[in-house]
Amino acid sequence: MRYDHGGGLLAAHLKSLGVDTVFGIVSVHNLPLVEAVEADPELRFVPVRHEASAVNAADAYARARGSIGCALTSTGTGAGNAAGSLIEALSAGTSVLHVTGQVETAHLGSGRGFIHETKDQLGMLAAVSKYAATITSAREAGRVLREASDAARTAPGGPASVEWPIDLQYAAQEDDGETAPAPEVPVPDASRLAAARDLLASARRPLIWAGGGANTARAELLALLEATGAGLLTSNSGRGCVPEDHDLVIGNFATTPAGRALLADADVVLTVGTHFRSNETADYGIRIPEAHIQIDVDAAALGRVYPARHGLHGDAAAVLPRLTEAAVRADADWTDRVRQTREQVRAALHDGIGPQAAICDALAAALPRGGVVARDVTIPSSSWGNRLLPMHDPRANVFPRGGGIGQGLGMGIGAALARPDEPTVVIAGDGGLAVHLGELLTLAQERPRLTLIVFNDGGYGVLRNMQATYTERRSGVDLFTPDFGGLAAACGLPYARIGDASEAAKVIDAAVASDGPTLVEVDLAALGPMKNPFTPPVKIPTR
Repeated sequence: MRYDHGGGLLAAHLKSLGVDTVFGIVSVHNLPLVEAVEADPELRFVPVRHEASAVNAADAYARARGSIGCALTSTGTGAGNAAGSLIEALSAGTSVLHVTGQVETAHLGSGRGFIHETKDQLGMLAAVSKYAATITSAREAGRVLREASDAARTAPGGPASVEWPIDLQYAAQEDDGETAPAPEVPVPDASRLAAARDLLASARRPLIWAGGGANTARAELLALLEATGAGLLTSNSGRGCVPEDHDLVIGNFATTPAGRALLADADVVLTVGTHFRSNETADYGIRIPEAHIQIDVDAAALGRVYPARHGLHGDAAAVLPRLTEAAVRADADWTDRVRQTREQVRAALHDGIGPQAAICDALAAALPRGGVVARDVTIPSSSWGNRLLPMHDPRANVFPRGGGIGQGLGMGIGAALARPDEPTVVIAGDGGLAVHLGELLTLAQERPRLTLIVFNDGGYGVLRNMQATYTERRSGVDLFTPDFGGLAAACGLPYARIGDASEAAKVIDAAVASDGPTLVEVDLAALGPMKNPFTPPVKIPTR
């Protein structure tokens, strides 16, 4: 196949992947690519205001659709700006194709200070991507794009970065369309699988702990859960793999006293596609049973955090049915205890967040089943958004798994444009929103069906609470906060304010029902404090 330039090749490749929306910033070093995407009637180019947001939006677009997203950035500083968000996509295992420009091949690596040139850009991209490559000729561009996209989509997924010199973008492209063979799906050792089946069949007090790797095995996990009557704990990434209104789903509550007690009394625990991140195991302080069966498509994950008696290297959708065949029913009093624990942990958290419970309840009532909730790292997200606000579909569960602030709005824009017929909600703090405040202009320009809820406490509330708990000083946590009503007006965005719990339902109902964007400010000083102030599960050395 012949294309007049690289932009035509890229547009054809993206459409072959099912991508219809691309996020990026135009530059002299990616102009042919942006022009081709924007000119194609089947593609939409979204001009975000920062390269980091381009990757965040592409990341969330991929999560919300269960597919792959695409971000276009410039070279040098532009590619460097994208690096932090590539780290997030790598942490989350999200399939993102990141195409960045590069200087002309004649000047590549010369170190002479050519505009937008940087030292070892490919090395930088390789450090923050699952795959990174340079296009070195017009004849190989199609192969590199396909290889990158395949790498991004092969479990465990991640971002793939391709740098494309500008002279090769303008050049005519010859593409033979040759594809690489699909990678083999790992299959567990037969003896290990047989031993795991025997162990699960002996269980009378089983628990299952599901992470993001269970999201592609939803039906299979549900079948095992109901066959056993086990309780289901999840990581944050695994939320929604079984709808959270199911009576056996405890959820992301493993670190609670009741969750720990269940783990202590379980006789077998089966973990599925979870990497036991530090903030979900209380810095690895949680103890799990020695009778541990672990399924993961990533061989390096088996036994990495907790020893696994039976480590099963394979795809969860293929392995879980083999375990279900051997499963037996848990003791009835154990299943009853699971149901009681589910109610207990939710009630305790609902009570502990005080007036913010009204906002959680209003969101749960207003959002349709599966409506996307994108969450920045902020107290409402970390306390109740990641646990209490119900998730019924993992594609609706969008949050920065690497823990970096400021990514929520970009993610929300990507998710909203991925699923334009459903409302999207973004939960952000005033401090995190300020990191990429310019994306309010993208929100105003693209006008997706998105409700941005900004919890305003005048700074970094999480760090403020930590300092209040462990020290007598407040350092770097108090920030100037804009007049959000005036800011929304300047951007042409509808605005509403919640200053009392009684206002939450009316304001949120109206915003979610709108067919465009709305900025909702939650005035935390007026709303009142949580009953139990939130501090993250981070160890602070005592002096």
